[in-house]
Amino acid sequence: MGDEKIRILAIETSCDETAAAVVENGRRVLSNVISSQISLHRTYGGVVPEIASRKHIEKIDQVIREALAGADVTLDGIDAVGVTYGPGLVGALLVGVAEAKAISYARGLPLVGVHHIEGHVSADYIEHPELEPPFLCLVVSGGHTELVIVEDYGVFKILGRTRDDAAGEAFDKVARAIGLSYPGGPQIDKLAKEGDPHSIVFPKAKIEGAPYDFSFSGVKSSVLNYLNQHKMQGKEIPRADLAASFQHAVVEVLVEHTMRAAEGFHMKHVAIAGGVAANQGLRSAMQAACERAGIRFYRPSPIYCTDNAAMIGAAAYYSYKKGVRHGWDLNAVPNLRLGEH
Repeated sequence: MGDEKIRILAIETSCDETAAAVVENGRRVLSNVISSQISLHRTYGGVVPEIASRKHIEKIDQVIREALAGADVTLDGIDAVGVTYGPGLVGALLVGVAEAKAISYARGLPLVGVHHIEGHVSADYIEHPELEPPFLCLVVSGGHTELVIVEDYGVFKILGRTRDDAAGEAFDKVARAIGLSYPGGPQIDKLAKEGDPHSIVFPKAKIEGAPYDFSFSGVKSSVLNYLNQHKMQGKEIPRADLAASFQHAVVEVLVEHTMRAAEGFHMKHVAIAGGVAANQGLRSAMQAACERAGIRFYRPSPIYCTDNAAMIGAAAYYSYKKGVRHGWDLNAVPNLRLGEH
């Protein structure tokens, strides 16, 4: 590659964060600006798509200006524009895609559409310069739980995915049921530290013939039944123990499936990515399991686990190097599956 510097302006608006970043050569983050809407959506107990879209429209120009200023570059110093085009909320995605197309068209810059989950996986490249494919990656977020082999940059072999609720979804629903505020994942992680993870035994789903697939609706239902029984009997709910036991059940399944895949496919490098990858319970359990198995473990800092544009810039760089370019017909694809382009 020599001394060539490729700088990507990256845009991410798939859910409720308006984010922009400037990333150099896929690994060096020159700026990473995130405008979160959590406080707006907390009132409703979850993301309201219409509000999210409107807020993105309000914030996107400002966030991009801040990202360029933070990187000390102008659009003249940018080589390509990368943008998330799916999966996500269609209205939210459209704001980012329209903005990226406008900048690309006005400045004659190449346009690179990025799969949101590919972005999450690429977050691991930012802080682990030594990490290169192939490796095994567990992607855990609000809408996705997938176990994939990253065969090459942008090339994925999907081993397993959730059959129902994603892990992050289950966290949010259980958090709401026990009276914790949105987003529920971090709240449960915090409360779990005060509880006994072995005090309540919740079920772990096994799917016949699909050893790497996940199912979290059973454990979620089990928690809701436990809560209902306690309420009907007038018993006090041990919230910390409940949070700890639920988290333990989910984390155990995530770790077991990942380690089974690592052994089955002889993978010596394992990474985690996505919003739930910021969960301290998951991070420490996966670290311990990898150490026992003699496997190198990679995880992004929490700021790169949740939605951000730096990870989109990392993914866009490797697509750009492969010659991927999108036209003005690039559209938002809310249900885009990993591996589709």
